[in-house]
Amino acid sequence: MELELRVQEKSKASAAMNVSRAYYSSPLCKFLDSSKDSVLGELARNSGFAIELSQRDAWIRQIAVLQEQLTTWSSSGHIFLEFVVPRMGRRIDVLVIIQNAILVIEFKVGESTFTRAALDQVWDYALDLKNFHEPSHGVTIAPILIATKADEGFSAVAASHHNDGVLMPIKSGSNSLRACIEQVLWLSEGPNIEAESWVLGRYKPTPTIVEAASALYGHHSVADLSRSDAGAKNLSVTSATVDRVIEAARSQRKKAICFITGVPGAGKTLVGLDVATKHMDASSDLHSVYLSGNGPLVKILCEALTRDEVARARAKNQRLRVGETRKSVELFIQNVHHFRDAYLVDMRAPVDHVVIFDEAQRAWTLEQTSKFMAQKKGQNNFNRSEPEFLISCMDRHQDWAVVICLVGGGQEINTGEAGISEWLRAIERHYPSWEVHVSPHLTDSEYAATEAIASLQQHAQVVFDEGLHLAVSMRSFRAEHVSTFVKHLLDRDKARASEALEAVRQRYPIVATRDLSKAKHWLKSQARGTERYGIVVSSQAERLKPHAINVRSPMDPVHWFLDEKDDVRSSYYLEDVATEFHVQGLELDWACVVWDADFRVGPDGWRHHQFVGNKWQKIHKAERQLYLKNAYRVLLTRARQGMVIVVPPGDPEDPTRDAAFYDPIFHYLLEVGVSSL
Repeated sequence: MELELRVQEKSKASAAMNVSRAYYSSPLCKFLDSSKDSVLGELARNSGFAIELSQRDAWIRQIAVLQEQLTTWSSSGHIFLEFVVPRMGRRIDVLVIIQNAILVIEFKVGESTFTRAALDQVWDYALDLKNFHEPSHGVTIAPILIATKADEGFSAVAASHHNDGVLMPIKSGSNSLRACIEQVLWLSEGPNIEAESWVLGRYKPTPTIVEAASALYGHHSVADLSRSDAGAKNLSVTSATVDRVIEAARSQRKKAICFITGVPGAGKTLVGLDVATKHMDASSDLHSVYLSGNGPLVKILCEALTRDEVARARAKNQRLRVGETRKSVELFIQNVHHFRDAYLVDMRAPVDHVVIFDEAQRAWTLEQTSKFMAQKKGQNNFNRSEPEFLISCMDRHQDWAVVICLVGGGQEINTGEAGISEWLRAIERHYPSWEVHVSPHLTDSEYAATEAIASLQQHAQVVFDEGLHLAVSMRSFRAEHVSTFVKHLLDRDKARASEALEAVRQRYPIVATRDLSKAKHWLKSQARGTERYGIVVSSQAERLKPHAINVRSPMDPVHWFLDEKDDVRSSYYLEDVATEFHVQGLELDWACVVWDADFRVGPDGWRHHQFVGNKWQKIHKAERQLYLKNAYRVLLTRARQGMVIVVPPGDPEDPTRDAAFYDPIFHYLLEVGVSSL
């Protein structure tokens, strides 16, 4: 009986290998004995769409090369053709497991050169497996690019300085693959890989917000994107909690508001996008819309989704008009101010029964809203804060409505941002019949909402639900608690900052330097494949001009975040810089934070400054001091894999760049334990 069960399990595993992860999967011995037509037939059958002649011919050429070059390992190993990489939404041409190594092979059929884009592509595939596929963490992975018309031979097989088992990309001709593999196996260490258990191992991706939005818009669920390890709270728990609130409101014909909290990078935006993408059908009474006051984020996501939809259609031999695609995307993701302005004019209930407000703490105060309405909209007697007005729009529904507020702690960075208390006060004063679902962590100090919650509980039904809090950052898949280090660093708690830094430094390098050119070199040396890097600075960093950094120089965040290495407007060029307003809610793989004299280390705390005219002036207002501190919190939590902090040396001939402004900052970083580059 036990033998029969093991056979059944093995059969299931083999079936899974052949169906879910690749168009073709086979032990090498079977592949080498199969005819080209039978392999081609299985590829075509599992692809699920019509095969163009160019694709068919490319597959035939690949099969021929592989069957000729892999004969040495006919008694062992496994081969996958068109192996799916879920996070990237792409397929690896060939993945071969031989002994203790994984070979990630990308073919460029008919090509004689090795382009940087192609090398980055195969490198990205290898890195994705290393970072997100659990059985691949401790094995050697070799990215190999084959140009079928290139001169024979192959480039050096070498490990990278990251020392994580991913080799440097290898360039090879068709007839050199066998010799190349022999070199890879000579470098590889560790036990042999069991293909069947390897392919069934957990894939735990941590996508960027742009990748996640694209996947969700392409009808994946948040469960496909969230990690399932014990150290990270599964995003699907929070998403399911919100789903229950929505369903209860709809079935019981009531109105509810949810407050979701989380540390920077925990996935609040993913939860919001997940809810919105589940209900994109405008004819459904569950129709929802994702709103954000973060202009750069909205523009970047809309452009990314538009490009992705057009590319997806092109891959299926379909044509989409870019303009029409962009319009449909913009119905799904909108700027909150456009939504507000529309319902200032239209007094009917919104078409949406569910509205998600991202970064709800950034909604405007009564004073800021009134000032804007008087100056820009000609409404001199407008007497509602932005949260109160937005709730009033949803309250127009006669049956039911749900407002979902995604809340970041310590994220207010601009004048007139109300914080989350204004939402709570609006419910208490004007909408006490609304049911309130609150993360218990909303009482934490960084949300500044304790008094407002206590007052609200006297007038409305408040339900505390731990499922509405995301406790662990998902931004950094290498070290989840970078935000904890940044919090202690900005709180001037040296001991706890040092302790947090020690916990992350092995997998998440944080270094400091006085030399911007060194920092740029470090960024480029750390990044592999298309890992994105860039320079970020405070919007108050006015005295970085001698370093060719001008915060007032216009930059386009869409090009900066989305364009490739050959575009001078992209972050890769390290020419244009982004401020906290450009990067809030987004992320880089590697970041260079240049620290100016606007935020200085004093003997008893931070010193806050702005540059006015030709000199620095102290910032006295507590509110504006908080905005500046939060700006650096945003900048220091943007990187997924590591960062370099540049503190300029100053200039004795320039009183606006006195070394006394900068030296204490650098020394503080060293005292905390940050390594000097």
